[in-house]
Amino acid sequence: MHKIKGPAIFLAQFLSEQPPFNSLAGICRWAAELGYQGIQLPTSDSKIFDLERAVSSQDYCDQVLQTVDEFGLKITELSTHLQGQLVAVHPTYDKMFDGFAPQAYRNNPSARAEWATQQLKDAAKASARLGLKTHATFSGALLWPTLYPWPQRPPGLVEMGFAELAKRWLPILDAFDQAGVDVCYELHPGEDLHDGVTFERFLEATGHHPRVNILYDPSHFLLQQLDYLAFIDIYHSRIKAFHVKDAEFNATGRAGVYGGYLPWQERPGRFRSLGDGQIDFKGIFSKLTQYGFDGWAVLEWECCIKHPEDGAREGAKFIREHLINPTQTAFDDFAAVDNDEQLNKSLLGL
Repeated sequence: MHKIKGPAIFLAQFLSEQPPFNSLAGICRWAAELGYQGIQLPTSDSKIFDLERAVSSQDYCDQVLQTVDEFGLKITELSTHLQGQLVAVHPTYDKMFDGFAPQAYRNNPSARAEWATQQLKDAAKASARLGLKTHATFSGALLWPTLYPWPQRPPGLVEMGFAELAKRWLPILDAFDQAGVDVCYELHPGEDLHDGVTFERFLEATGHHPRVNILYDPSHFLLQQLDYLAFIDIYHSRIKAFHVKDAEFNATGRAGVYGGYLPWQERPGRFRSLGDGQIDFKGIFSKLTQYGFDGWAVLEWECCIKHPEDGAREGAKFIREHLINPTQTAFDDFAAVDNDEQLNKSLLGL
């Protein structure tokens, strides 16, 4: 067994135009002072990390690593959640997702998808330059508007959707394979990859590509009422990244898992700061440690009630207290005896 690394923090939700959240050095200092040891670095904000420079310049990557190291931190993964979303967008969502792309690619879905694909390939190269082995992203979605089968889905639609999604991702996955980096999809409502079944469909459609892996985030499973502990038993060999995010689900007589279009504070299912929700993190850390997960425990703060800086401060302590130092011996080693073949035969009556 290996010890999970941490605590680490995903920086996307904390970026702003105000210091210390508007520069890499500033936000690294802030994270380190809170007790974090790692940062998951978004690639969509050039004032923190310039993906184009990282692809073309090892010197720039070395400067980034030096800045992070000055504060005693490590980069856990680069993130392309926003760009990954744009690899596959159903026309229903074109206008709503256009803001994720630069102005030059808006109102042009095919050009936007090409840009997003290149961003992912660039992230593979940048990850390799930074010495990273895992990458965090979204899958995008072509089938999400057909999630509930009414009207009935025509035969072959789901298979065609996953075949097309795999077709778009295979060149990206091959680029990550060449870079020696695993792609970890955050299984998330709104993405075609949002649970175990859809992950399996995509895995099969890609020919079980070795770089197709999972960013495990139990908060999305709780809101779907999926057994997030059993999920680890089933998919642990593909879990290569971990978001530590809490959530709660309190069904009412008026709304359930779909939420009734309510604002987050009023939904039955809502994200919470660590320790304020219902997720069994002791069980999660135990299972991940049992199965030898040696990646980072990365706080993703998304709470509709608590202030983000309070959530970040409390989160570092919460993760640290849940990290397990795995045992190197069996608890009953003191009673062990030498292997005696004759004794064993006699005990079995042989």
